[in-house]
Amino acid sequence: MANILVVDDEKEIADLMEIYLKNENYKVYKYYSSQEVLKELEHLSIDLAILDVMMPELDGFTLCNKIREKYTFPIIFATAKTEEIDKINGLMLGADDYVTKPFQPLELIARVKAQLRRAQKYNQTPKEENKIDFREIELNKDTHEFYFQERKVELTKTEFDILWLLCENRGNVIKSDELFVKVWKEKYFEKDNNTIMVHIRHLREKMKDNGRKPKYIKTIYGVGYKIENES
Repeated sequence: MANILVVDDEKEIADLMEIYLKNENYKVYKYYSSQEVLKELEHLSIDLAILDVMMPELDGFTLCNKIREKYTFPIIFATAKTEEIDKINGLMLGADDYVTKPFQPLELIARVKAQLRRAQKYNQTPKEENKIDFREIELNKDTHEFYFQERKVELTKTEFDILWLLCENRGNVIKSDELFVKVWKEKYFEKDNNTIMVHIRHLREKMKDNGRKPKYIKTIYGVGYKIENES
């Protein structure tokens, strides 16, 4: 369970964020004042902070700057200010993401999850050979997890193995017979190509990839399949 710090002088907004975060089983530390946070921060164990920008006494930018003097946990700004310069200032001070009010609570939750996942990814040291990360595709062989465009996608073991093989050899064509032998670990017959095609179609559907003009898994007719290293 992650510990989330919420700092916003608008009580209704802070309370709303608390409700949605608690619904995701996060523990929430909520404050309506930046000064109050600074007094207690060293006694808290925080995994991610959501900071308002426009606050009296000490604004969110200043609070972010002070937090970054000691802590590296992800910071998301939530503010009514929409000027591009404010977004740039926040990111330059060390924030990781930025949402403008009014925001959809579910969007905020999605951003929180993405930042927590990234923080966990960089704080852990899993075997690099068991991870693939490129073109919005993240595969982890140890946990058998697939994230696409920062969204977790459930795959069957066979689908995962096919996608892993294609990504591991990105830029190169994997022949159909080679793919079948490596994934199914059985001798390949021509009829088995239909089995491969069905699984490729399911993968494309889960990735919302257009089968006629796929951006990711491409069919090399009469040969096999490939994923380009770049879009």
